[in-house]
Amino acid sequence: MRPDLERDYVEYVRARLPRLHRTAYLLCADASQADDIVQATLAALYVDWKRAAGADNLDGYVHRIMVRRYADERRRKWSRVLLRERVPETSTPADHSVEERDELMRALRSLPDGQRAVVVLRFFADLSVEATARALGCSVGNVKSQCSRGLAALREVLDSRPAQATAHLAGERP
Repeated sequence: MRPDLERDYVEYVRARLPRLHRTAYLLCADASQADDIVQATLAALYVDWKRAAGADNLDGYVHRIMVRRYADERRRKWSRVLLRERVPETSTPADHSVEERDELMRALRSLPDGQRAVVVLRFFADLSVEATARALGCSVGNVKSQCSRGLAALREVLDSRPAQATAHLAGERP
């Protein structure tokens, strides 16, 4: 790769890496798997950087790669094998309690893959409806319906919480 293209790639990755990792984690609910998904996404992006850099919506392009890598991982039988007897403890962001994070992750895991991908990209990756549709390779109407169903399902799962906390966990603006 030419030095100027490689520099652009490195700058893009540095600026987006935390957000990409968060998105991958919200898709799969496993930090190690999220690392693998991000790594596979960035490797694919590197190989195709010259063409990708010219995309109208580079973030959407990258999210589409990420969702495809996530779907690929889910199809593999070995992805369900636990390498340890128990899952290691994880740290919690300062602005959320452990209970809130666990409840949100349980709620997200209860969604079908398509709804989860739409909710994560729309509300946690802050993509527009159109950008989400491009990232997932589907229609705007599909994104809207999946989003509506996903939020309704999240509300159902999180129904025992106070309304304000439920809206916050579901990514809605008060």
